[in-house]
Amino acid sequence: MYPDDRRYTREHEWAKREDGRVRVGITRFAAERLSDVVYIELPTVGTEVRAMQPFGVVESVKAASDLYAPVSGRVVEVNADLLEHPERINQDPHGDAWLIVVEPANDTEWDQLLTAEAYAALVAAEGA
Repeated sequence: MYPDDRRYTREHEWAKREDGRVRVGITRFAAERLSDVVYIELPTVGTEVRAMQPFGVVESVKAASDLYAPVSGRVVEVNADLLEHPERINQDPHGDAWLIVVEPANDTEWDQLLTAEAYAALVAAEGA
């Protein structure tokens, strides 16, 4: 259910390495838990983000939640399509509905993220 080509945070973001950069999104579990996403706030290109610190907000009909950066670094790309169509997070959270791309500042942070197997166990423990 959770792609094994990426890592995960305990706050339900995913991170995928691509040519020295890290693409970030929220997991299907988070998208389903939020239900219908109606608004998203993302940083601008050039913003510095810190691992496990909020970098944006996602709002649904049920709640608003902070988005946490899985790694520290500089934002080099933002999915502007989501700003106009936040509902796409519910449709394809592990694909086209990625949030940002970060140029990581510290490769060691990657090793602290959860594997797909460990993340699936976390979700199971949370009662999914």
